[in-house]
Amino acid sequence: MTTFTAHPVVDHDTWLAARTDLLEREKHFTRERDALSAARRDLPWERIDKPYRFRDARGEHTLPDLFENRSQLIVYHFMTPPEWGQPCPSCSFWADNFDPIIVHLNARDVTMVAVSIGPLDEIEAYQHRMGWTFRWYSSAGSDFSRDMGVSFTPEEAEQGAFYNYRVEPTGVTEREGMSVFYTDDTGDVLHTYSAYKRGIDMFNTAYHYLDTVPKGRDEGTGTQSWVRRHDEYERA
Repeated sequence: MTTFTAHPVVDHDTWLAARTDLLEREKHFTRERDALSAARRDLPWERIDKPYRFRDARGEHTLPDLFENRSQLIVYHFMTPPEWGQPCPSCSFWADNFDPIIVHLNARDVTMVAVSIGPLDEIEAYQHRMGWTFRWYSSAGSDFSRDMGVSFTPEEAEQGAFYNYRVEPTGVTEREGMSVFYTDDTGDVLHTYSAYKRGIDMFNTAYHYLDTVPKGRDEGTGTQSWVRRHDEYERA
């Protein structure tokens, strides 16, 4: 166990004064975050005209089908790069947050699903292993994941691909992200938002808790080398 020998330890009044000062910064951050969220919702939208196809155990589906009679859709782009042979452990960390909240999202006219380029049998086997029940579709054979900026050729992965709104090597042929869509009575599907890399941090509940404890995320320069699939951690 690490001991924080250099960290100041003070009397209660001194601690309370420091905490009250930080509260003002937290309030400012909250107001800024609310304004940023409003700007996110105010972004212009783009119409999706391509007839994408997705598969799960129930069969083949269109993008409008994924809404399941709701007007708003969140898609988590779950990494299943074929060169890895199994789905991403970090995406699995994110996905552990999905099942408990979906009932609340549904109550607010939101459907949430995961989509991967991996084959359906691989997805189904892994989902069973992890004990998840959220909808998880394969977009194999479709341009969806590529058009959403998370699927790349091996050459792009090594030399540079358009990912996170800039050209950079991605390292693998599928990367993480999330996208949001809206549909209305006309049946049109509109793409309203996408985020990648650190932009999806807000969707990981565990990180928000870790950010409050003394060691924080304890990731040094930002690596997630500590992350394991939830059935791979050593039990105390």
